Amino acid sequence: MNVADVIRSRVQIFAISEETSVHEAARYLRERQVRAVGVLDSAGKLAGVVSQSDISDKVAAENRSAGIPVSAIMTRELVTVTPEMALDECLRQMEKHGIFHLLVVDNQGVFRGMLSVTDLLQVIASDEKSRADMLESLLFPQR
Repeated sequence: MNVADVIRSRVQIFAISEETSVHEAARYLRERQVRAVGVLDSAGKLAGVVSQSDISDKVAAENRSAGIPVSAIMTRELVTVTPEMALDECLRQMEKHGIFHLLVVDNQGVFRGMLSVTDLLQVIASDEKSRADMLESLLFPQR
């Protein structure tokens, strides 16, 4: 099973413009009940990602204005995967980088959506114990 198998049935790709205010981004995340969203530049290319934790860590905790653009707080060092990538490799990438979302970009560089750790856990782990063990290993890696 690969990334395309998981995201194929999704109707909507969640993305915002890098000019979107942090306030608008927070609303977007809440209304769509997602934890992170791709950020596109003026040409429509993937430029970053912004998450709920970015907003709380870089805006709320630092008492910055929610009116600033997401480009001021988004993560620019992106970990991307292709639709053809195997799911076990995706999990390894998440573990390696300590992240919970991967950005899916096709061979032409077009943003195709996101893959979350929850997506992977639902597919890879068939029972609750396996899911709990996998989640624990991701959250508390052995060092």
